[in-house]
Amino acid sequence: MSDIMNLIKDLRSKTGAGFLDCKKALSENNNSLDEAIEYLRKKGLAKASKKSSREANEGAIGIYSNDNITALLKINSETDFAAKSDTFLNFLDEIGNVIIENDNASLTKDNLLNLKFKDETIANYLKNKIAQIGENLILNDLLIIENHKSFNSYYVHNSYKKNIGKIISLINYETKNNDDKIKTLSKNICMHVAAMKPDALDIKDLDVNLIEKEKKIQKELILSSGKPENIVDKILEGKMKKYYSEVTLLNQNFILDQEKTVSQIISDYKEKYDYKIISYNIFSL
Repeated sequence: MSDIMNLIKDLRSKTGAGFLDCKKALSENNNSLDEAIEYLRKKGLAKASKKSSREANEGAIGIYSNDNITALLKINSETDFAAKSDTFLNFLDEIGNVIIENDNASLTKDNLLNLKFKDETIANYLKNKIAQIGENLILNDLLIIENHKSFNSYYVHNSYKKNIGKIISLINYETKNNDDKIKTLSKNICMHVAAMKPDALDIKDLDVNLIEKEKKIQKELILSSGKPENIVDKILEGKMKKYYSEVTLLNQNFILDQEKTVSQIISDYKEKYDYKIISYNIFSL
């Protein structure tokens, strides 16, 4: 293979650009690989800016962890086809590993874009990937949890890799003994969260305005049905209990044992393990 063909091959590998674009870039930059990369990068950024207005509703979510933090990261693409590609999945892992190496529980999505990676900012690296993949990509969401004395468990649904999928649920919990029984319980609760998508952990965690709005709606429905006013409050109490059982994790019927709520399942482990869910999170597409 000639030297120029080797250069074109190398340039295509580094930039993802087409054969003719790489050949032209080398020709106009005296066969300098670095200058050709810069040349294509500038052209790539121009292409990326045009793509950045397009909707990106597909993508993937990744989970990353070290001893100090656990991070959930969502990056959107335009198509499911792109989200399944090795280029996209490796990119997601690269950004996830930057977060873990930064090891900062206070890191925000905007600050992440300003971090350095491969001698450039994450924001510029993202734009280069837009040009390479040919779709708009959006760093949609980032959540970082400190690991401290608590434990984390997670579940990946519709997985592309062990740590990447279309839905990832995560619970943070405390226990006296994080043995295999507790790890299995926690994983099952994560599966429950992914399936049932609760709005809050418990009733006290619900927005007060949301509760009042639901009470008003249910009361009007009861009155419009012709029920006597002296039993409205009793019926309303039952309606709200059903509502709480639908939207709060601890009061939902457990997906693996419909005869018990999640709270009742947890109570079976209270005395021996002092098991308690601190929080839960779910990222989905």
